[in-house]
Amino acid sequence: MKIYISTPKKLKPYFNSEIEKYKSENISGNLTKAWNHLERAHILGQKYPYPHTLAHWKMLKFGFKIKSKKEIFGQIPRLIIGGVKSFVGKIPTGNPGGANVPPLKPFPIDKELQAIFKKVEV
Repeated sequence: MKIYISTPKKLKPYFNSEIEKYKSENISGNLTKAWNHLERAHILGQKYPYPHTLAHWKMLKFGFKIKSKKEIFGQIPRLIIGGVKSFVGKIPTGNPGGANVPPLKPFPIDKELQAIFKKVEV
């Protein structure tokens, strides 16, 4: 079993960029675009405890912002368990992390994100 502790340095800028884009779109009121950037951040960071947990924390806060009980209650267990599952390498690859999808179901990774993973070799 491989244990994942820290995010690879080459991956951090891509994750951070998605979080910054999320913040910008969220402030501008472009909620669909903001959510899309959160999902991309989740996919990029889900293998590593800190970014995985951070993505779920931001998704929980987003759920409160849009007053979505489904998102709020869907994010609570993901927030609690997500980082632990990352730590032990048991994540559903490509899962966008929202409460609108099953938490353990893997999804295909979009070509742009695949290119990032290939570029940073993770």
